[in-house]
Amino acid sequence: MQVLSDADRFGADPGGLPHWVEHLSVRDLSVGTYSIPSGSVDTQEPHTEDEIYVVLHGRGALATDAATAPVGPGSTIYVPAGEAHRFVNVVEDLVVLVLFAPAEGTGASR
Repeated sequence: MQVLSDADRFGADPGGLPHWVEHLSVRDLSVGTYSIPSGSVDTQEPHTEDEIYVVLHGRGALATDAATAPVGPGSTIYVPAGEAHRFVNVVEDLVVLVLFAPAEGTGASR
């Protein structure tokens, strides 16, 4: 067992850029926290791994080429590998738990 301390902590500077911290990385899974200050721009690129986002705190929306969905505490979203996506309209500092499978950086493009 491994306890992932501080996975729910906002790690970005207020009014600054989004911040990523990885808490765990094993062959088939990685887990991290993505902190997005309100009003900031999320510039992430599509990933080569499947992702699950679990919003712990804050409010905004997650946009893909096909749709935009509002997100808030408890929102859980699946994004398949290769799908363009980003958080938009962040009106309250977001803290998002992110799970990659396989581990971030180990996936193959689809």
